[in-house]
Amino acid sequence: MQEEPITPENNEILYMEKDNIVTLTLNRPDRLNAYTENIYMGLREGINRASQKQDINAIVITGAGRGFCAGADMDNLKKTNSGSTITPKSKQEDQLPSENLGPSIAEHYKTRFGFLALCRKPIIAAINGPCAGIGLVMTLFCDLRFAAAGSKFTTAFAKRGLVAEHGISWILPRLVGHAHAMDILFTGRVFLAEEAEKIGLINKCFSAENFIESTMDYVKMLSETSSPRSISVMKAQVYKAFFQDLNNAAEIGDEEMQKSFSSEDFKEGVAHFVEKRAPKFSGK
Repeated sequence: MQEEPITPENNEILYMEKDNIVTLTLNRPDRLNAYTENIYMGLREGINRASQKQDINAIVITGAGRGFCAGADMDNLKKTNSGSTITPKSKQEDQLPSENLGPSIAEHYKTRFGFLALCRKPIIAAINGPCAGIGLVMTLFCDLRFAAAGSKFTTAFAKRGLVAEHGISWILPRLVGHAHAMDILFTGRVFLAEEAEKIGLINKCFSAENFIESTMDYVKMLSETSSPRSISVMKAQVYKAFFQDLNNAAEIGDEEMQKSFSSEDFKEGVAHFVEKRAPKFSGK
């Protein structure tokens, strides 16, 4: 499938399916993919579309051109300053269904980017360049993050007289720890992908020359060698566990393990190991 606008009216997100992987590309390269409501709504549409397809095993989010997302579009911020407001939550937001972890857990993820956590497929942020402000927040709600060497990161909020937006105060300390989170938020300083990897903000820093290839190699490995059903259940377990104690998490894990024994993917997992061949998981 060729890369195409997410809808006929919205070309700020491009959608592509290839090798059982969906790639969503932020498409405002002339503005370093600065965040807009069209980008947000396009992402939601793309995630929901991919979620409904049995043959899609992973979703990648990246940026067109030399940037990932330079944060909020400054023209929108100027309008906010002049009296016009940016609606914190789009009126269309609740109209887009999202495959979720169950009603009780979905209640905890009503934030702007909670739909990324609620999607049952793995979502990988391929950070190909500058990643700032709300663009950074978005990546933190992805499951995995890879960045090109030399890519610049910043929260930027303190530099704009803003605050920790859209749940970053909750997710950032869980990823990098309290001390690093406070430093990144308070200073709004710019730091590079190499430091982001060191503090645990990203999973891996790849060379800029081969960044997309290296990232897609990892995603293809995930898609081809891991059970989609296992990944789906484990993602749900992890995001549920943020609101559970150890006993609850372990009890659910035991229940899910029993269910997995009767799944097609479990049978295939044993069969391909015994037969010493590549797996052919169905996701069922």
